[in-house]
Amino acid sequence: MLKQILGIIGGGQLGMMLTEAAKKMPEHISDVIVLDPTPNCSASQVGAKQIVGDFKDKNAILELASKADILTYEIESGDSSVLKIAESKTTINPSPETLRIIQDKFLQKSFLKDNGIAVTDFVEITSLDDLRKKILDFGYPALLKARRDAYDGRGNFKIKSESDLEQALNYFSGKLLMLERFVDFKMEVSVIAARNTKGQIVTYPVVENIHENNILKMTIAPARVTKNVASEAEKIAKKTMQVLHGAGVFGIEMFVTRQDHILINEIAPRVHNSGHHTLQSSKTSQFEQHLRAIIGLELGDPTLIHPTIMYNILGPDNFQGKYKMPEIKLDNLHIKMYGKEESKPQRKLGHFNLVDEKGTEGIDGLLESINLVKDRISPIPA
Repeated sequence: MLKQILGIIGGGQLGMMLTEAAKKMPEHISDVIVLDPTPNCSASQVGAKQIVGDFKDKNAILELASKADILTYEIESGDSSVLKIAESKTTINPSPETLRIIQDKFLQKSFLKDNGIAVTDFVEITSLDDLRKKILDFGYPALLKARRDAYDGRGNFKIKSESDLEQALNYFSGKLLMLERFVDFKMEVSVIAARNTKGQIVTYPVVENIHENNILKMTIAPARVTKNVASEAEKIAKKTMQVLHGAGVFGIEMFVTRQDHILINEIAPRVHNSGHHTLQSSKTSQFEQHLRAIIGLELGDPTLIHPTIMYNILGPDNFQGKYKMPEIKLDNLHIKMYGKEESKPQRKLGHFNLVDEKGTEGIDGLLESINLVKDRISPIPA
């Protein structure tokens, strides 16, 4: 196989870790080029070349496509219609058609439902009158969501009563919307799944996700669920990968209901925050796996070899500006910072993995350790 130039739309932390994985595969990938609007983006700090431009800039996307042998993305905001055009210049995975379906949450859920995959109940919303009428079927609370360009809960509005309806609609200022039934779930989980260009599919063990303020705070690997729930989640993830087109790693977020049923919440057609634990926990990281998938290699072993907890390092609410990190060293602590110069409230600045490398702590022991170290690993003003 000839060495290939890898192009990535997005040069943030996911692009950074994809670049680092690519640098460990010099026999397959000769260079990495990213498209990102932020000069000196995270990926460029670890050796990627950068085109400075917006994720939706047609000329910038086509420039990247002309320079790369294979193109992928770390963010769903790219223009799928432009990527469809770019397919004449380079190989793109996951496919632009898959991106088109997934980046519109209404199309995504419709696609899954049409393929017999269980999702939360949902309807399209076109106006205030439409919302007033359709929410009667769901009751309160219910979730009004932007169909596109929303992540980390920024595209959600929880409607608690009739008095919230007008405010909820105004919050989205003209965006395409959908309404979802509120799920009283027991737990949020996810499965990192991969499909290569030859159709081989593997899944990582199901993990448990804990959110605060709609942002992922902590991932527990493996999830604290029954064998039946874990098996069902992985079965649904594999079915999802079978019906989606294109290759790559996908983050499949799910709810475990009070009755232990599995519902898909959302799919990300890229490496995923809840898969960062794989850098230390697994035989093959999600970043290497994504690259193996899109360039047509045999997929790596997804076996979890160490119970691990991933904890996001977020910018504190009480300050914005240049920051530094306190020094802390533990044998089983792996800190990964993303090279972002400025802290902003709730901005993802890095993460750490706490790993049961000796097999003596288990998840309960790791949770106790997390409580001892999480406040010590917090950015402070520089």
